[in-house]
Amino acid sequence: MATENISFELRGEFIPLDSLLKAIGLAESGGRARMLVSEGQVQVDGQTETRKTAKIRAGQVVTLAGARVEVLADPNL
Repeated sequence: MATENISFELRGEFIPLDSLLKAIGLAESGGRARMLVSEGQVQVDGQTETRKTAKIRAGQVVTLAGARVEVLADPNL
């Protein structure tokens, strides 16, 4: 299965993991995003992340179901 590469530019210092999944369309709702995280389907920097509101910062990579999300710094900071 091919990996979909997505770049996400932060607005601010960090974004909660569940909000990121919803913002990029990998989860159709916040509830679904939290469920994916609690089920252990989301990895942050190669490690399974089970904290639904883990702070995701610039430079981190989030993966879920064949999608790889690279988090970029807010250019205004």
